[in-house]
Amino acid sequence: MTIPLPTPINSFCTYCFRWAQFTSVGSKQQFSCKEENVIHKYLKANRNISDVLFTGGDPMVMKAHHFRKYLDPILADPDMDQLATIRIGTKSLAYWPYRYLTDPDSDDLLRVFESVVASGRHLSIMAHFSHPAELSTPAVREAIRRIRATGAQIRTQAPIINHVNADAKIWADKWRMETRLGLVPYYMFQARDTGARDYFKVSLEHAYNTFTKAYSAVAGTARTVRGPSMSCEPGKVHVVGITEVNGEKVFVLKFLQARDPKWSDKVFFAQYDPEASWVSDLKPAFGAEKFFYEDGLQAIACAPTSSGQLFDFDADMGYDAQRYLMRS
Repeated sequence: MTIPLPTPINSFCTYCFRWAQFTSVGSKQQFSCKEENVIHKYLKANRNISDVLFTGGDPMVMKAHHFRKYLDPILADPDMDQLATIRIGTKSLAYWPYRYLTDPDSDDLLRVFESVVASGRHLSIMAHFSHPAELSTPAVREAIRRIRATGAQIRTQAPIINHVNADAKIWADKWRMETRLGLVPYYMFQARDTGARDYFKVSLEHAYNTFTKAYSAVAGTARTVRGPSMSCEPGKVHVVGITEVNGEKVFVLKFLQARDPKWSDKVFFAQYDPEASWVSDLKPAFGAEKFFYEDGLQAIACAPTSSGQLFDFDADMGYDAQRYLMRS
């Protein structure tokens, strides 16, 4: 489950999808979870949720004592043993590593991390590093060391961004440096079809070729990474390859995660298009009228607890939880 907290961010990346995709200022589309106890109550009522991702904005902009208010009810509840993993999505390590070094509550924040680990849960910091230069300063390296000392794991991810990192050598250097620092390369994302994408987007073919060349240049310890991946409406779609089947050139695609678990790891094909940069640009291969998941997706998208749907959840809890609470 993805939980967007009511936090700002360190800086506005002009290629970022979140503002354009999810926010209409002053409306219900501007989602966040402001009541600390809502998360605990929701998880208690939905025992099937084993993994929580705190996102935003950027949760690490939040003061440590405030962030702890979201976590403490969960960590203190002995009946919350189904929750195995807590993830925190942040750009702070790259943009402001001093959050973990010299900010007034930096030590307090690290104690929060320690409390999650001490509860027997896995804590994963999902760190956004776009370029190896962001890993080069003494400050970021010390911040990484301090976070890892709490028992938290740091996984790294970033979109492929034209004019920034759309080059195989940059990605290979980044993954090597991350591995050397004890980080786990996790995802190369294809930039979403929102925001200021035209200047920053690359084609799926370019992303695939960049990933493949970079992947082939690194040791096995860095090959934990997957990509290029599109986090789109039906799920996380992995561009596995470009090949020819029965005389037709096609993209080979696979669900890494899917809105319907039965779709996970299922391979499917799309017509080759050198200009395609997102799943919506693709057409089914071999004369098919639609992709195999489209009918099922329509039903799922209309469900009240579907990703990105506003819904009322009370469960006799006495609060108005009309929120975006998105299952990951």
